[in-house]
Amino acid sequence: MAVEIMGESVTVEGNGLRHHVLRYGEPGAPDLLVIPGITSPAATADFLAVLFTDWGYRVHVPDVRGRGRTDRAPSGGYRLTDYADDVAALVDALGLRRPAVLGHSMGARIAAAYAVCHGPADHAPLLLVDPPTSGPDRGPYPTTREQFLTQLHEAQRGTTADEVRRFYPHWPERELALRAEVLASCDETAVVETHAAFETEDFFPLWRKVTAPAVLIRGGMSPVVPEAAADDLREANPEIDIVTVPDAGHMVPWDNLPGFLDAVRPYLQP
Repeated sequence: MAVEIMGESVTVEGNGLRHHVLRYGEPGAPDLLVIPGITSPAATADFLAVLFTDWGYRVHVPDVRGRGRTDRAPSGGYRLTDYADDVAALVDALGLRRPAVLGHSMGARIAAAYAVCHGPADHAPLLLVDPPTSGPDRGPYPTTREQFLTQLHEAQRGTTADEVRRFYPHWPERELALRAEVLASCDETAVVETHAAFETEDFFPLWRKVTAPAVLIRGGMSPVVPEAAADDLREANPEIDIVTVPDAGHMVPWDNLPGFLDAVRPYLQP
């Protein structure tokens, strides 16, 4: 049985692609744009979007290019600048008014690139959740290309919540079943090229230019933003808060939802 998704499905044109977006909440409420990770179509953030509507937001979650029902890009079209340009186009196409932006993993890198390259100086809160700190001279991304492809190929031939649990043993059953349903919609080229960019594109030059209001939220057990990288982030941009969610790895809201909500609440419910 398919997992029910609560968002309204819309399609808009932007930056040369058709983008699929899930929308939640009442028109006229403050806008919140949620940008998912490398193998996370928009539907995987459904549980978060529903919660944020209860906080009074109009929530928009796109299928990032190459995922879900958004168009694929040609090879070479999965650079951070491409993704950031998509976000700028989506903000215009959806008519978002000074949106708060929350990105997880790849989405956190995208959110930072959008804010630095396209966002207004007086931007709404920017929330960067466990962005990859790998890159040139900083070591590889801790999940290998082969591990991503194993999961993707299992999904393409038809996987189950029980199989997905091997990779995410502490997730709720609904989120395991949902990932089993939607993972196959991720394009292999998008995954491979984005993974390579985690190791060739440097996050730190963007991070140094991030301005308040903003926060970086990391999992206390995350190998993606380990404590040493957190120290480097603090030194590179001491003006921005870094908040650690205990008992969470890289998939912070999936691993410890109450802790994640406690971390974001001061920024989204000031």
